[in-house]
Amino acid sequence: MKLVFILLLSTTWMLCGAQFYYQALMDYLENRLLAIEDHMHLWKEQSRQYHMELQDLHKRSKKTIEGLKQGHSMLSTDVEAAAARLNRVEQNVDFVESQTSPRACANQADRVLEQGVWSEEESRGEEEEEWEELPSRVTDCVEIISAIRSVKILKRVGGSKGVWLRDPRSSKVYVFNGTAGDTIYQFESVKEFLQGSPGVALGRPIRLPSNWRGSGVAVYNGYLYYIQQGEDMNVVRYDIIGGRLMDVAILPVESRAAVYSLNPETVADLAVDDQGLWLLYASGETEPNINLAKMDPVSLDIEQIWDTRCPRENSEAAFIVCGVVYVVYNTLQTSRSRVQCVFDVNDKVVSEEAPLFYFPRRYGGHASLKYNAEEKQIYSWDDGYQILYRLTTKRKMLV
Repeated sequence: MKLVFILLLSTTWMLCGAQFYYQALMDYLENRLLAIEDHMHLWKEQSRQYHMELQDLHKRSKKTIEGLKQGHSMLSTDVEAAAARLNRVEQNVDFVESQTSPRACANQADRVLEQGVWSEEESRGEEEEEWEELPSRVTDCVEIISAIRSVKILKRVGGSKGVWLRDPRSSKVYVFNGTAGDTIYQFESVKEFLQGSPGVALGRPIRLPSNWRGSGVAVYNGYLYYIQQGEDMNVVRYDIIGGRLMDVAILPVESRAAVYSLNPETVADLAVDDQGLWLLYASGETEPNINLAKMDPVSLDIEQIWDTRCPRENSEAAFIVCGVVYVVYNTLQTSRSRVQCVFDVNDKVVSEEAPLFYFPRRYGGHASLKYNAEEKQIYSWDDGYQILYRLTTKRKMLV
């Protein structure tokens, strides 16, 4: 009997303990579920708040974007208006600069009066006055540039530096892409050069017997003149039509110093005008000025040499018209190219009284300027753009 009682008591105790344990477990699980529900409610509230904030941010962003679009449109309109005003200002500045050009760096010489291009009526009206021309020493040309009449941007072909020019004795155009190479391209005319899409010019390639260097090239009466790449300063004369090397001349210079400080690749510059072939060069690294030489276009002999007194510093290019050298200057941070030094081999023109003009603002700096005496215009290479400058000339007369 006692054993049965103890067994019943143990069973009852175990059942009460199990019930208590399960009750505690249920309470724990219920509390955890309530905690999870509270967290889920909190997350729901936070998600709703974040969603509302995102909607508000989207609305504000949309308003901001619309405001930016309106501001961009207004800014574009203002920029276009400013560009138009700047263009008018530059035109006015060009006019003022053409009327009041700065003095160039040159020495004093005989005073010269530059008269405008005379019409027949004006010439008859001035017959009673006595005008005496200076005797010609090197050339018989009596013209000097007075202004740039017009500018025409034709195309953009090739790299930032190069040369393009036309033979004054024919319609053929030649393109030198870059500052060195052994291949040039020939076009039958400017019109053919313009054909094709922008950035593409398909001309007839011409392989030269040696590499050319710099922008100091010239084409005259079917012959190409260029500075040969190498240690010596060699001038090469090449027959373009016959495709053969005609002559090579070594220039008596101390070193291959750049003739223009802003275009160091050009150690010498060959130029052609009404009177023939010219050479612009620096006799050495320490030479501050640009030297000029008159060359025989057949034998390449140097006939006469001058010190132009035009400094090499800040010079970018030069061209020659009627025996007058026009040196173009700029800055390292390209600005407005300007003719600031003029030298006349006949001493008819005093640089201080010569019309020193600015080129219209375009892209960068001139890599080359090649005058064509037949057309009275300059073939220019400006940051890959091929540009034509048409010129206006005056007569050089003595007081």
